[in-house]
Amino acid sequence: MSEYFADASLEQLLDRAQDKYALHFEPMTVDGLTLEFAQITDMAAHVERLVDQAEQGRVQLPFWARIWPANMMLAFSLGKLGVGEGAEVLEVGAGLGVAGVFAAAKGADVTISDIEEDALLFARINILKNDLQDRARTARVDYTQSRLDHRYQYILACEAIEREEQSRGLVKFLLKHLAPDGEAILAKDYRRKSKTFFKLADKEFLIQEKVIGCKAESATTGELERHLISIHRLKARKQAQGAA
Repeated sequence: MSEYFADASLEQLLDRAQDKYALHFEPMTVDGLTLEFAQITDMAAHVERLVDQAEQGRVQLPFWARIWPANMMLAFSLGKLGVGEGAEVLEVGAGLGVAGVFAAAKGADVTISDIEEDALLFARINILKNDLQDRARTARVDYTQSRLDHRYQYILACEAIEREEQSRGLVKFLLKHLAPDGEAILAKDYRRKSKTFFKLADKEFLIQEKVIGCKAESATTGELERHLISIHRLKARKQAQGAA
C-alpha cells in the first residue's frame, strides 16, 4: 500500500487543488479540539459547472467533498469508543478524512484512504494543515477489492454502505483487515437501512448500534436540519466468543 502525496508540501498541494477547485478552510471543534478542513467554496456553483461540462448522463458528483452529518458524529464518538493514543486506525471511503484526522489529533496512528484521487488530495491537505503528518498518511484503498498486508485495531467508515452491491466486499474487507481484538465503527444516516450489509455482517460480527441526533446545515438551503445518525460497532464473533 503506497502513500499518496507523501513528499509534497502543503503549498504544493494547495496549488494543485486550486487549479481545479475554489476552496477555503472551515474549523470544526470536537471535545474542545479545533481542527481546520479544506472545503470547496460554493459547492452548488461547482456542481452546476460539472453538469454543464459533462456529457449527458455522466455527471460525477463530488460526494467526497462534503462534511456529512455522519462524519461529524463519528468524529464526536471517537473518544467515547476508545479511539485515541497509540491505536492503529484505518479510515476507508474517507472523503475529506474528518474522522481520521481527529483520530490522529487524539494520538492514533492513522491511514486515511479513499479511491478518489481528489479526496486523497484534500485529506492530505487536511493532515498537513493540522500538522499531523507524523501520525497520519493517505493511501488509495478500494474496500470492495483491495487486500492489504496489515491489520488494524480500528476501521472507520462513514456512509460506506449506501450501495447494496458494496456490502459483500466490505464484510470481507473487515474480516481480512481487523486485528484479532479489532473493531469496525461505521456511521450512517439512520434512514439508510443497508439490509444486505447487515444480513451478511451479522453472520460474522457481533453488532451494537447507537442512534444519535444532531443538527447540521442543509447543503441546499443553508438552514439547520435535524438528522439521526446510526453508529455501529462490529467485532468478529469468533474473537468475541473466545473472550467470553
